Amino acid sequence: MKNYFGTDGIRGVAGKFPLDIPTVYAIGVALGGWLHDRRLSGPVVVGQDTRESGRWIAETLAGGLRSQERESSFAGIITTPGIAFLSRRNGVKAGVMISASHNHYLDNGIKIFGHDGYKLPDEVEGELENRIQAELARVAQPQPESLEENASGREAYLEYLAGRLGGQKLAALHVVLDCAHGAASELAPALFRRLGCKITVLNAAPDGRNINAVCGSLHPEAMAAAVVANGADCGLAFDGDADRVIFADHQGRIMDGDEVLLVLARALKLRRQLDPPLVIATVMSNLALELVLRAENIDFQRTSVGDKYVLEAMLQTGAQLGGEPSGHIICLADATTGDGLLTGLRVLEVIAGGIPLAELRSGYTAFPQQIVNVRVREKLPMEQLPAVRRVIAEAEQFFQGRGRVLVRYSGTEPLARVMVEASNDAEVRHHAASIAHAIRDAIGQS
Repeated sequence: MKNYFGTDGIRGVAGKFPLDIPTVYAIGVALGGWLHDRRLSGPVVVGQDTRESGRWIAETLAGGLRSQERESSFAGIITTPGIAFLSRRNGVKAGVMISASHNHYLDNGIKIFGHDGYKLPDEVEGELENRIQAELARVAQPQPESLEENASGREAYLEYLAGRLGGQKLAALHVVLDCAHGAASELAPALFRRLGCKITVLNAAPDGRNINAVCGSLHPEAMAAAVVANGADCGLAFDGDADRVIFADHQGRIMDGDEVLLVLARALKLRRQLDPPLVIATVMSNLALELVLRAENIDFQRTSVGDKYVLEAMLQTGAQLGGEPSGHIICLADATTGDGLLTGLRVLEVIAGGIPLAELRSGYTAFPQQIVNVRVREKLPMEQLPAVRRVIAEAEQFFQGRGRVLVRYSGTEPLARVMVEASNDAEVRHHAASIAHAIRDAIGQS
């Protein structure tokens, strides 16, 4: 079991372990030493979202890199997929994004990309953990590195995104953008203006503390209402680092990542570009999505939660499209990770092509799904919790294949997540509540 890395990098409360100054410095030392041992000479590109803790974390980590003779190129405020893009440019050997994605501003995180633009595999994260432990045992005095922002990386990223439409403009479209007071606050308006869209911008005034505050992808209702109020064609709500996006169609109906996968899969199939005819999703994707796609001769494969695991399966199978209900969508022909801005471009491209989103959503009705988060004091294996296992087994026996039950621990927070899904909402809520109650009794935080 890893002590630092979760499903999406290292995450916690800024200033507290594992994001206290000594540990952040040790992470920089570990990454720098790992690059040195592989003779990967060249800068590490570092970026952050808009959290007030981002700068000191970036400078502390850069100090650790400097101790290993690794230079840092600071991109400033940029999206996570923007760092993934910059990490595979000529000469760059790794990328580091300082962000806690959709979490509260007090949280932060460190996401690391290799020079190929992909998140590090589990075995490399394990090696870095050993190096971090060794550095912390050495009790070195952290020496932060002063960073000077280089905005050229953001412009290169915007040019790349705009170029993915092959010169096509989106001038006929009116788009609402909810930037979550996060990393998309400048980039999203700049991109969609560049492509000719009329835009209405919400929540693009970050102050270091308002990131994700009742806005963005976790709270898309205001964005959806603004679509209707402004007569817009579509709305996009990003999370804090803009690697995910939630949509609303012209009628203000909210579309999660599952519906976006359906829209893009159908659009790609119509263009004969879905080769192989396969979509990769996670265990959290709705059963209705799987059934609709399979009925249309599009294969469907599930992975563990986390876009890095979706990506691994895509690379293994050759699938070009994958994602999560949260709005992480990976278009492998375009990017090495989920990218909310890029996903927005691809959906708007469909609209501009004259295919209404409502048509591409037809025949899909999500099964009722209840997700209950239970705060836990420890993450014991379910095999050690007989009372919890018994309630789960009772739910599975009741549904007899007509529904799904999934219980897992969060990779970034002290939470057990209970997901129950079936065609009957009352039955779903009953069994989700029963399982959550059993977990609270067994290992709930007091």
